Amino acid sequence: MSRIGKQPIKVPAGVKVELKGAQVAVEGPQGKLSRAFSPNMKITLDNGILSVERPNNSKQNRQLHGLTRALLANMVEGANKGFSRSLEIVGVGYSAKTQGQSLNVDVGFANTVSKVIPSGIKVETPGGTRIVISGPDKQVVGQLAAEVRKIRPPEPYKGKGIRYVGEVVRRKAGKAFAAGGA
Repeated sequence: MSRIGKQPIKVPAGVKVELKGAQVAVEGPQGKLSRAFSPNMKITLDNGILSVERPNNSKQNRQLHGLTRALLANMVEGANKGFSRSLEIVGVGYSAKTQGQSLNVDVGFANTVSKVIPSGIKVETPGGTRIVISGPDKQVVGQLAAEVRKIRPPEPYKGKGIRYVGEVVRRKAGKAFAAGGA
């Protein structure tokens, strides 16, 4: 039995879960999420507790059991509290700002790099060197954060670039100056 899959999910007050076969819709204060799951998994809602059961112990059903439960838990948490990823920009003259539904990033290229913000996702740029991405869908928030970081990943010599808050960048020593020189 899957250790993750067999754990029940408690639905907090203010979050509404709707089951239609393999389709699950979750609505809460942060937004509305819906997803289609495998028809093999049996998802039930009893007295504010979601549970996932599998029909047998085939390899595919064992894999889907924990995955389905984890995705459901993320949907419930996202609709209730939401998810957030923070990035910081390190480098002289590097900055970011939001403009309508796009994030404009200046990180040393000739042109400003612009990223479209998906609907339902909120992007803030406090101070110009921090980017806070938040929303109800954990996958979309994480994907957008990864795409923004990919614009200019931190380099190992001076540490300049875009990194997650708290990310440790391994630094390399620069080229050593030869004393004798030929």
